[in-house]
Amino acid sequence: MNKPVCVIVGVGPGNGVAFSRKFSQQGYRVAMLARNLEYLKQLETEISDSHGYQYDVTDVEMATEVFTRISKELGTISVLIYNAGAGAFANIEQTTVESFQRAWEVNARGLLVASQQVIPQMRKLQGGNIVIIGATASLKGGANFVPFASAKAAQRSLAQSLARYLDPEKIHVSYVIVDGVINSTRTRQAMPDKSDNFFMLSDDIASSVFFLTQQPSSAWTFELDLRPYAEKW
Repeated sequence: MNKPVCVIVGVGPGNGVAFSRKFSQQGYRVAMLARNLEYLKQLETEISDSHGYQYDVTDVEMATEVFTRISKELGTISVLIYNAGAGAFANIEQTTVESFQRAWEVNARGLLVASQQVIPQMRKLQGGNIVIIGATASLKGGANFVPFASAKAAQRSLAQSLARYLDPEKIHVSYVIVDGVINSTRTRQAMPDKSDNFFMLSDDIASSVFFLTQQPSSAWTFELDLRPYAEKW
């Protein structure tokens, strides 16, 4: 029996690696997409049946070539995890048109393009999963979050439209709101006074994401809020 195929767009240290490891452990062939191919090649040696593909979500012309390669080399795609995210943190006076545009290109347009690539393949399988990794900023716009929050809000709205359109075809679309700070060397150094309870663990986030892809269609989750218990909300 052929293994199912999971594509993860936006694989870097932290959540991207955790998603790759989790789905590999669960018997998937994993396509890891990111701009840094050298980094992905290193991950291939660490994660079983993982395969790196260089991909820049802001380069629309790359999409067809990369996703076609994945389907030919690994098989029909049944899971897409859209983990790409970017955005400057600035108020309205500090925000540049370029930073505003880039945030939209990565978070919203990139999701649109990737989804258009995988939907025909999921239809062949008569079902699939698209999981989008979002943020609390998709629900509220802070004064200093103009590029990031507006782009994440657009992403969440797009995810809703995808779900309403695709759910009847057994393609489950879900949006994960990550409300907290990811545990990493960088965040620990930046916040040395914070306790362990303050941080989110990428492996735990990955377990929640995998759970979404296994839900029965009579009780699908669209939006899932994830946060450590110590997070204020």
